[in-house]
Amino acid sequence: MYFFNNKKLLGDVKPLGALPPTKQMLSNTIRVAWPSMVESLLISSVIIINTIMVSSLGPEAIAAVGLTGQPRLLALALFISLSIALSAIVARRKGQNDKEGANKAHIQTLLIAVAFTILISSLCVVFADGIMRFSGSASDTHEMATTFFKITMAGIGFNIITLINNAAHRGAGNTKISMKTTMIANVVNIIFNYLLIGGNFGFPALGIRGAAIATVIGGGVGFVVSMISVLFRTEFVSIVGITKMRFDKETLRVLTNITSGTFAEQLFMRIGFMSYAIIVAKLGTTIFATYQIGMQVLILSFALGDGLSIAAVALVGRSLGEERRDLARIYGGIAQRLGVLFSLIVAILCITLGKPFFTLFAHEPQILQYAQMTMWYLSVITFTQISMIIYSGCLRAAGDVKYIAMVSLVCITFLRPLAGWLLCFVFDLGLHGAWMGIVLEQTVRLVLVALRFRGGKWMYHRI
Repeated sequence: MYFFNNKKLLGDVKPLGALPPTKQMLSNTIRVAWPSMVESLLISSVIIINTIMVSSLGPEAIAAVGLTGQPRLLALALFISLSIALSAIVARRKGQNDKEGANKAHIQTLLIAVAFTILISSLCVVFADGIMRFSGSASDTHEMATTFFKITMAGIGFNIITLINNAAHRGAGNTKISMKTTMIANVVNIIFNYLLIGGNFGFPALGIRGAAIATVIGGGVGFVVSMISVLFRTEFVSIVGITKMRFDKETLRVLTNITSGTFAEQLFMRIGFMSYAIIVAKLGTTIFATYQIGMQVLILSFALGDGLSIAAVALVGRSLGEERRDLARIYGGIAQRLGVLFSLIVAILCITLGKPFFTLFAHEPQILQYAQMTMWYLSVITFTQISMIIYSGCLRAAGDVKYIAMVSLVCITFLRPLAGWLLCFVFDLGLHGAWMGIVLEQTVRLVLVALRFRGGKWMYHRI
């Protein structure tokens, strides 16, 4: 247990009471983390399975679906921000044993989300053609990308409500509910992908349109399950018994304060990621399809980090609500060290199973020649990515969102696209340059958030 020793992880922070045994705190972290990790892996696995199924339509289809990813996430930026803020608030209220305050925040977040969903979904459907052209679609990918984007954004409301409900459960530490909801939705998505993409069991072969419809159907089932999950009085997160769905100034103040920072972060991230995707897309459809396959590995790596980050938000936020900054520091450290262990596993898999993984998506020689090189880069990126995500989660749990937003602005919005453009085109490194740009950006971002975490100022934020 030396690697997770409480006193070493505490650093120069003074204990504010008796410290639980190291084994107990590690067990608490794993108990909260594993459902979130499974949930994140399920989401990532479905994205990968979707890509594999779509790949039967050719590399153009892989590239087309990839082109919709960043615009879709940009449209979701506000809702992701709301969910992050809600998780932090519910976790803090859980530590304060304030169930009413937690559910006030939950209801008000739902109302805000519904209003903005109608607006954003409508705009994305109406302007889908222009959005895809701006995102870098080519003549061989534009029609498929536009079709996929229109259909999925028309049904995005299901996913948004599920996102908010799951965020509230995660903040309360009840990550199993969120995991089960995601599992059911994803299984439905995969089933309808099989039925609708190629046409099986009498269903029509709808190609890329079928993949989009399957995504919406899966989201709809997840929505139903998530709404059922908030109807139990016995749960900390429950909308039962709330008769007046109205806003109050204090809850709105806290929600707005955190959401503004996380929204700025999400906006900076999505602009940077979209800019980078546009840069790589200009290298050609084959290279962009190869890049998208490599990104599937990063999705898995992100899932592990995200699961541990969710656990950190719940445990760090709860500890701060209990006025136990010492425990918050330890839980953050435990999550980060677990992340290092998982990074090592992912890196080994990247190096040993690189080419076989690529053959799940494509068999074109032009794509497979980049496989092993891509995996070597990804084996390095996974270490920086997982640790960075966990440290960022700890800071968000404390409400230190403005710092994270500033880091995202500097690193993702400016550094990553600039580095990618220079390496890909000025130094003419092609796909090598694309991966090198990500390595550089994520390394700088990790250093900045790690220094902030170790500095300790985040532990004194009030929300």
